[in-house]
Amino acid sequence: MDLSCFSQNYAEARQKFLQACTNAGLEVESHIHPLPGKDGEELALDVALFGSHKAANLLVLSSGVHGVEGFCGSAVQVDHLRNSDWVEHCRRHDLAVLYLHAINPYGFSWLRRVNEDNVDINRNFIDFDNPLPDNPHYRSVASFLLPRRQPPTLFGTLGLAGYALRHGVKTLQTAITSGQNSDPDGLFFSGTQPTWSNLQVRQIIRRLGQHCRRIGWIDVHTGLGAYGVGERIYKGRTEPEDITRARQWWGAQVTTSVDGTSSSAVLDGTLDLAVMQECPHAQYNGLTLEFGTKSGPLVLKALSADQWLQNHLDTAQAQRLRIKHQLRDAFYIDTDPWKQQILEQARTVSELTRLGLAAL
Repeated sequence: MDLSCFSQNYAEARQKFLQACTNAGLEVESHIHPLPGKDGEELALDVALFGSHKAANLLVLSSGVHGVEGFCGSAVQVDHLRNSDWVEHCRRHDLAVLYLHAINPYGFSWLRRVNEDNVDINRNFIDFDNPLPDNPHYRSVASFLLPRRQPPTLFGTLGLAGYALRHGVKTLQTAITSGQNSDPDGLFFSGTQPTWSNLQVRQIIRRLGQHCRRIGWIDVHTGLGAYGVGERIYKGRTEPEDITRARQWWGAQVTTSVDGTSSSAVLDGTLDLAVMQECPHAQYNGLTLEFGTKSGPLVLKALSADQWLQNHLDTAQAQRLRIKHQLRDAFYIDTDPWKQQILEQARTVSELTRLGLAAL
């Protein structure tokens, strides 16, 4: 496989995606972000559709919901667009393939998992017209997650370990990652209103997916699970027949957070909720394809340091660069063997999704 589909920054990744679309004969619809990128570059959620706007089946491949995780997702999309066999297999009158490149372009460019308002996009798809979900457990551990200095003292590590001993590791994971609305300067903040990315995704899928009979969505993520392994986490309606169908499509190894088989906790406000709301008549089959990078404690350490940096903008440049490198390394393993694993597994999952949409 050609590993040149991977990039070293957002601008390079965007250029490769745009060029791959041009080479594949696809027009790109660019939703321009109101803010510039780290190096002054234009930021955008770029959209390309292969196939008919009226196709009954829609396969969606999205990247960069968590900005810095876009290195992996972008490469997967470029690899697919360059793969002539994949393109030819998708050439069916009843199938369209939608590529959403860099849903959170700000986070991708600035090396943040969150957006310009410190919002975790994959916790932001909640109903803001009703009281927001509370997460008192996050408040119990927030002081351990956001130390006053970097590098932190042992206080935070021991505090989190103590909480895990008292309540269990899974409860700690849920407390930290499920989403919180109490601290806009904290981790996994859900926001107080729909973000720019939220609104863009909704209008795109409403326009291109409302007529569809079935939608198969692969959202590429990194940073959770075993090194180099793409966990297939089902996201969608949780009736038994829906989970059964997911395992028929993607194999018995499909996991879900609701039954405890996934490495992910149960999350609030995830992307799949928007798809099901905007396309209520479609059979929705969603998958978070989550590629492991480093151990959970190291990933959390990188996230905590990056949040500390965001809250201390006067930090010296040398320390700023160290923290940013640490964050990128937590979500993107810049080695050939890891990249090879990612592309091979992503191709397999995409083909299984295509076959699932072809089945009657």
